[in-house]
Amino acid sequence: MSATTTRRVTEGPEASARLLDAADELFYRDGIRAVGVDAIVKQAGVNKMSLYRQFSSKDELVRHYFLRADTRFWTAIERSIAKHPDNAAAALQQIYTDLAQRAVVAGYRGCPFVNMAAEFTEPSHFVRQLVAQNKRQLLARLEELATQAGASQPLALAQALALLLEGAYAASQSYDPPDAVLTALPEVARQLIGLALQH
Repeated sequence: MSATTTRRVTEGPEASARLLDAADELFYRDGIRAVGVDAIVKQAGVNKMSLYRQFSSKDELVRHYFLRADTRFWTAIERSIAKHPDNAAAALQQIYTDLAQRAVVAGYRGCPFVNMAAEFTEPSHFVRQLVAQNKRQLLARLEELATQAGASQPLALAQALALLLEGAYAASQSYDPPDAVLTALPEVARQLIGLALQH
């Protein structure tokens, strides 16, 4: 059976999953604008018609890519927090300890949302709107934890920690090797949190 025939018979949920897996890998590694639908269907092993049966357009596939990345992001954040269910300060610091480990793994390309925002410069673009929504939710979650930890100014702590995250994402891509600076991430977070909890 030829590769063309194989691509032609792959439909429904299987095709959708293959396409999302391919988009996930290619968009994250190479960027959304740089990857065309031809590359996605080739990677997925389906034909172009299958893509348009599952997703009305490349934009729709990008939306699903964002949603998958968003789910993965929150799973990682909440997994870190869950390691300290009764200690919000420790939970906050755990986010940075875990990120420092993930960010030095081969193939790590930083925050997918930062990458998306860099590609789409128009603030009204749907990608920028989705990214802004994720970041608002992150800031709110950090503020919630800062409040639980007893920070006198929880929003100020959340803002500082949000900026620290963004800096870590950038450093993971600009430093070679990234652990040249990212090993300091947990300690910087600890100091920020400690200062905010002093009364």
